[in-house]
Amino acid sequence: MNIYQHFRPAEREIIDQVLQWKNQVETMYAPKLTDFLDPREQFILKALVGENGDIRTELSGGPSFAERKRALLLPDYAIFEPEDFQIRLIEVQYPAKFVTVEHPHVLGSLMSLGLKRGKFGDILARDDRIQFLCAAEVADFVKMNLESIGKASVSLREVPIDGAIEPAESWSEVATTVSSLRLDAVLAAIHNLSRQKSQLMIQQGLVKVNWTEIASPSFECGEADMISVKGYGRARLNSIEGKTKKEKWRILVGKQK
Repeated sequence: MNIYQHFRPAEREIIDQVLQWKNQVETMYAPKLTDFLDPREQFILKALVGENGDIRTELSGGPSFAERKRALLLPDYAIFEPEDFQIRLIEVQYPAKFVTVEHPHVLGSLMSLGLKRGKFGDILARDDRIQFLCAAEVADFVKMNLESIGKASVSLREVPIDGAIEPAESWSEVATTVSSLRLDAVLAAIHNLSRQKSQLMIQQGLVKVNWTEIASPSFECGEADMISVKGYGRARLNSIEGKTKKEKWRILVGKQK
């Protein structure tokens, strides 16, 4: 059976990576710690590793509410500790009275250091406080080299994971039906829009799936996809429950309040 046919062509790289990790653990009988994975990548990982084999998967993003998580693949008999995920929480100190620092500014500055996105977990913001999670192996490098974010000069300090800022937003889950899993249909159902308006928003570049702008209304959505729309917030396709008698798809969607 061709594994790739169950996923998107663009996901071939993460599929190959997961299969390599799985083979490494099976061959060496030793745990494998991954970089941070987004929810869709976590879904692919769990789908390929399965739940009934000799390997299991554990996930952690630091605080319990984190979206991006590191995965620990390990032999089924192995035990692990939270410290094995090697995650550090960094707080950004800056003159909040004079400048504003927001999520895009932080991400842009982190990426300018030349590190992969996978080395960083969630960016947490509330009121004037900003934190981000990162892989332990790059924490010292980041603290030494990140001196400014946007127009603000910053200093960084490491804080305990249990000191993580919990974002102000909350999520609610709703069930709905869609005629197809096309992005325009799913988007229209989530936000109670006309199909025409959802198509226009996609074509205008206002829609991202898993943090990547999608320009095609016919893009097919899948489980664990994060869908964000400028001006409407974020939604997550939690699960696809199958078809109704009228041949519509039943889906469960998490919506950000």
